[in-house]
Amino acid sequence: MQQIVLVVHLMLALGLVGTVLLQRSEGGGLGIGGPSGGGGGLMNTRSTANFLTRATAVLAGMFFVTSIGLAILAGGPGVGNRSLIVDGGGPVQGPVAPAQGGVEDAPLTGAPGQPTVPTN
Repeated sequence: MQQIVLVVHLMLALGLVGTVLLQRSEGGGLGIGGPSGGGGGLMNTRSTANFLTRATAVLAGMFFVTSIGLAILAGGPGVGNRSLIVDGGGPVQGPVAPAQGGVEDAPLTGAPGQPTVPTN
């Protein structure tokens, strides 16, 4: 179930990016994308803008719904309703792995040696 919602979520994200990129700019600081003359036809600029605005709003709403659905599905059965403030707990502590014999565990043996001069 989670994989299906994730695939739908990714398709919505791509569709949302596409509809935002298709929209015409409202004439920003660089003077590009301002009002354009001509046109008419089947879909004029006003109806295209209304369609893209509504499509963006619908896709964004569906994206939020799938985001919340994925958050609920990711919780799983083992995660209950916990509050870090009320319950006073930090992250859940799991089993601690035994320490490996690393540099930190090596015993110190005397003073460090003198630096050597390279001969090359």
